[in-house]
Amino acid sequence: MNQPTIQDVIVKKEVLLKLIANKLIEQNVSEEQAQVVSEVLVHADLRGVHSHGAIRTEHYVNRIKQGGLNVNPKITVEKVSPSVSKVNGDHGLGHVIAKRTIEEAIESASNTGVGVGVAFNSSHCGALSYYMQLATNAGKIGIAMQHTDSFVAPFGAKDAFLGTNPIAFGIPANNNPPIILDMATSNVAMGKILVEKERGNKIPLNWGVDVDGNPTDNPNEVAALLPFGGPKGYGISLMVDILSGILVGAKFGPHIEPMYGDLTKHRELGIIFIVLDPKFFGSMNYFLDNIDQLYKEIHDLQPATGFSKVLLPGEPENNKSEERIEAGIPLPETILAYLKS
Repeated sequence: MNQPTIQDVIVKKEVLLKLIANKLIEQNVSEEQAQVVSEVLVHADLRGVHSHGAIRTEHYVNRIKQGGLNVNPKITVEKVSPSVSKVNGDHGLGHVIAKRTIEEAIESASNTGVGVGVAFNSSHCGALSYYMQLATNAGKIGIAMQHTDSFVAPFGAKDAFLGTNPIAFGIPANNNPPIILDMATSNVAMGKILVEKERGNKIPLNWGVDVDGNPTDNPNEVAALLPFGGPKGYGISLMVDILSGILVGAKFGPHIEPMYGDLTKHRELGIIFIVLDPKFFGSMNYFLDNIDQLYKEIHDLQPATGFSKVLLPGEPENNKSEERIEAGIPLPETILAYLKS
């Protein structure tokens, strides 16, 4: 691709939190909101999910400058029932809106056993695993879904129609970290394409296709991503689009405003959180003790050739996060230069 390789530099968690927050505060984002956004982005970088980390800061700043994000939103909550809350994000920063929405769902679950929080008039909210940790920290089970703009070709189609449409689950444990599954319904998140593009790298051929529908290893040529698991991933992606989009009064598929399209426009994204309180379904001790037992039994499984240990979803990210809290976070030097500029 005749593009120089970008070197990584190491930055400490506390430094990165401050750099991201300051960049947003420069755009008249309140300190409280900037702190929430920086926490979500650094959470992703700590876990090695750089596609949803500091690399996104420049986009948020540009969208704020162009008017596509409201830095002073009047976020309102309608309590539809004891279990259901609807949050109007007023086109603010999605991280702030999503945090408020899951906090509402957690409170409802504490009172009724089940809490559902939906948001509309929102924007990109970052890694869903952050919000699943909020649920598990409260001793709750969390489920999250969010639609995104059209960039994934349905199974059997040449052109994009659905988004990467992530889905996430969070399961609390007693003596172990929570089990957190956070995944795009495409083979990879679009942000991973952007990371490899930033670093001047090629990509695997099963990540995306060019304008003719042919697999490409050039991130600059990707016209559409592919769903994971063929028709299965396509089906799950469609369900995510319906539940986080149409159900909450938002748009679907190709009608969603692109993230990297007209930055003057509001994206009007939707999101849904479903929170369950295990104690309403039986003994809390039974649930947590058995999750720990599940941990042990999976860890005791004989690993297949090429593997040293069988892990649960989220364990590699948890382990990486612990390492990076101590050693620092590797970031492309271009990203750090932008944050410091």
